[in-house]
Amino acid sequence: MKFVDRVTADAADGWPVEAGRYRLVVNRACPWAHRSVIVRRLMGLDDAISLGVTDPIQEDIEGAVHWVFTAETGSPGGLDPVLGVHALRDSYLKRAPDYDGGVSVPGLVDVPSGHLVTNDYDQLTLDLESEWTALHREGAPDLYPVELRDGIDELNDHVYRNVANGVYRSGFAPSQASYDRAVRGVFEGLDGLEDRLTRQRFLMGDRITEADVRLYPTLARFDAVYHGHFKCNARKLIEYPALWAYARDLFQTPGFGDTTHFDHIRRHYYGVHVAINPTGIVAVGPDPAGWLTPHFREQLGGSPFGDGTPPGPPPAIDRVPAVVPSAATS
Repeated sequence: MKFVDRVTADAADGWPVEAGRYRLVVNRACPWAHRSVIVRRLMGLDDAISLGVTDPIQEDIEGAVHWVFTAETGSPGGLDPVLGVHALRDSYLKRAPDYDGGVSVPGLVDVPSGHLVTNDYDQLTLDLESEWTALHREGAPDLYPVELRDGIDELNDHVYRNVANGVYRSGFAPSQASYDRAVRGVFEGLDGLEDRLTRQRFLMGDRITEADVRLYPTLARFDAVYHGHFKCNARKLIEYPALWAYARDLFQTPGFGDTTHFDHIRRHYYGVHVAINPTGIVAVGPDPAGWLTPHFREQLGGSPFGDGTPPGPPPAIDRVPAVVPSAATS
C-alpha cells in the first residue's frame, strides 16, 4: 500500500518543509530507496533530513519479513537512534494502527510523532527537488527543470517498465513465457539507452536530471546481482560501451558512487530471495574496482551539475565503504 502524503512548501497535506523534522529510512540495497539517498545528497539536504539505514537482511516478524535496524547499520541495541523503533513497520503502525500490508523503503517519517508520512518513492524524489528548495545547498542542480519535464517523465516511464522493473519481472517470473517477455524487454530497453548515450553524455543532454537518478541504481546493481541472480544474462553492463562508460561517469560523480554500498547489495539480494537462491550463498564478484576506471565521457561535452557545483563530502555517519582500486585499475 502506498502512503502518498507529501511534504510541500505550502504544507497542503499538513506536512511542512522543516529542517530536522523528518527522517529518511532506507535500505542501501534497494534501488528505489537509493534514488532518494542520491537526491538528498545532490540537493544538500544531509543536515535537513536525517538518514536511517536498515540492515541488508530482513527479519521475520510474526510471519512476515521486515526492514529492521541493527547495530551494523548504526542502531545499537537494534533501535533506531532517532525514531527509537526496531522495525520500519512500527512507523507504519503509528500512522495506521490496523495496517497489515507490506512495508517498503524508502519511508519518510515524521520524527516528533513517529508517523510514516510517505513511501511513494516516485513523488518523494520529485518533492525533494522541487518543494525543498528553501533548504537546498548553494549550487544544487535543477534535476527536474520545467522545460524538460515532459521528456523526463516519458523516459522515466520507459525505463521503469522495461529496465528497472523489468529485471524484477525477469527474476521473479512464474513461467518461461513471462520470463522470456520480461528479459526481452530489459535488453530492448538497454539497447535503446546504449544508442541514446552514444550521442550525448547524460540521458537528457549535457547535465544530470531526475532521469539519470532513476536509471543509475539499476545499472549499479546489474552485473552484481541482476545478471546472474535475476537471469538477465544476455549481456553484462560492461559489454555495453556507452552505457558502461556512462554508469562509471555517474559513479565517479559525487552523490552517486559515494551512496553505493556494493556489499549490502550483494548480501541482500542473494541472502533474502530464498525462492531464487535457496542456499543463501552470496556471490563474491564482480570486483567493483572497475567502476573507478576512466570513462572519457567528458569528450561528449557538458558537466554533471551544469551551472551548479558538486556537493561536498557526505557526513561521516552517512558514508559507505569506499571502492578500492585493484592493481589493474591503479
